[in-house]
Amino acid sequence: MKLTGGQIVCESLLQEGVTDIFGLPGGAMLPLYGTLPQYPQINHILVRHEQGAAIAADGYARATGNVGVCWATSGPGATNLVTGLANAMMDSVPLVAITGQVGRPAIGKDAFQETDVTGVTLPVTKHNYLVMHASEISGAIKEAFYIARTGRPGPVLVDIPKDVFTEVAEFVYPDSVDLPGYRPAFEPDVKNIETAAEILNSAKRPVILAGHGVILSKASSELRELAEKAQIPVITTLLGISSFPESHILSMGMPGMHGVAWASYALHEADVILSLGARFDDRVTGDLRRFAPDSKKIHFDIDAAEIGKTVSTSVGVVGDLKLGVQKLIPMVNQGNHPEWIRRIEQLRDEHPSLQIRKTSKLLPQYILKKISEITESKAIIVTGVGQHQMWAAQHCAFEEPGTLITSGGLGTMGFEVPAAMGAKVARPDKVVWSIAGDGGFQMTLSELATIAENNIDVKFAILNNNFLGMVRQWQEFFYESEYTATHYTGNPDFVKLADAYGLVGIRVEDAADVEGAIRQAMNTPGAVIVDFMVEQEENVFPMIPAGESIYELMEEPSEIEEPV
Repeated sequence: MKLTGGQIVCESLLQEGVTDIFGLPGGAMLPLYGTLPQYPQINHILVRHEQGAAIAADGYARATGNVGVCWATSGPGATNLVTGLANAMMDSVPLVAITGQVGRPAIGKDAFQETDVTGVTLPVTKHNYLVMHASEISGAIKEAFYIARTGRPGPVLVDIPKDVFTEVAEFVYPDSVDLPGYRPAFEPDVKNIETAAEILNSAKRPVILAGHGVILSKASSELRELAEKAQIPVITTLLGISSFPESHILSMGMPGMHGVAWASYALHEADVILSLGARFDDRVTGDLRRFAPDSKKIHFDIDAAEIGKTVSTSVGVVGDLKLGVQKLIPMVNQGNHPEWIRRIEQLRDEHPSLQIRKTSKLLPQYILKKISEITESKAIIVTGVGQHQMWAAQHCAFEEPGTLITSGGLGTMGFEVPAAMGAKVARPDKVVWSIAGDGGFQMTLSELATIAENNIDVKFAILNNNFLGMVRQWQEFFYESEYTATHYTGNPDFVKLADAYGLVGIRVEDAADVEGAIRQAMNTPGAVIVDFMVEQEENVFPMIPAGESIYELMEEPSEIEEPV
């Protein structure tokens, strides 16, 4: 049947199972938006900024495992997506962005709101398209979704000129794709898995380093089966958190710059590190020359480019992680490493991270621990970037895969508001808490209007210290406490701000009121903002300075080691 380009876009999205889109219209997208009322099956959520659309689509994708979708108009609309696309690219999140472009006759002539969007987004997308004919739209969208979700997931952008949306063409949605230059690895090499098993079976001090790939490949059950059979402790990267239940006896938490000290020491002392979907990020390794120098590294990853990129590996296994671990499990011996387990327990005793001191001050660590306890570790926790992100990773417990959503590789402040919105749209059955710093919250708080307009039930915890907290901490530690451009003296009254948006706002200034405020937020229908006036100059410990190693690890000062 013959349809307009706009209709072809909508029909193609329905073929891909899309039900929700985050977008903002503009001139180049008006023909597509004019088509939208014909498709009530598609729920379009009108954001207040295109960056919010991209990050909401990111949160949506992480909460479901499905491809997130966002729309934006030409020029500034499309360029406003760039941060969200870069974030998805760094964290391997499947996302499809559809942008409008100026009409075909105007391309290359510096027309109003014209930007070379495919050129701009080339470094921050897995692939992108400029579609010049309506007949090519369905094929481009089919390929975009296939590329976004297969192999190492990532964002794909489809740019469509305004007049292509109105051009009429025959609509045929392809059954398959034919991309000779794109052959994502699926079936891992059995010989390499056998070699990996041999190394593991001879290990005396093995650890598993579980990354985001475990969650992306839905391999959490396989990870647990492997760890339990071989009796190997499991360390999780920031994005790997929730891939392994933290109540499990083999769970060791997060290592690295702000990870628990015992996990970093265990990595350092291991004789074999089995990396599952983790890329040996600099926040984990620190100084590569001194990272786990006496260990053999086994690296399972969907992306061949990651094998050996930062650390030398004894064996690399490229392919779908779930399939790879399934094949590895029968090859490993029933494990028993009593001396190594005892050594790890000794490390826990010697380096007792994450204790919360007794004080009359309102501590962010205490707040996050209470949120985790009250939600019984079943909520989706969404964070921005900074001190609050590290405290959430440290003090919230995670039992179910995909329940921590955060910006890892790009470190995007402001991620917490739109990503939480996207996660709640994707998973209305789940409680969603957005953990924010007062700095990051103000970067994207305009999406509170979107949340109010669509009655999206997100609970916000603002850890309000009137500082750019992590930057202030670095200035204290490494720049002689010269606090330059980090102290916020013009913050709004967030309770009044909540009221301005028609939301409920709660202010907490005393630790005795924390639990009541959290429960009030949980029992209040709709979005709630809880403004926690926390200790202003609290620091995140442990800490390994950037580029350093375990030898420079800074633990909590002894005077704050008394637990609550």
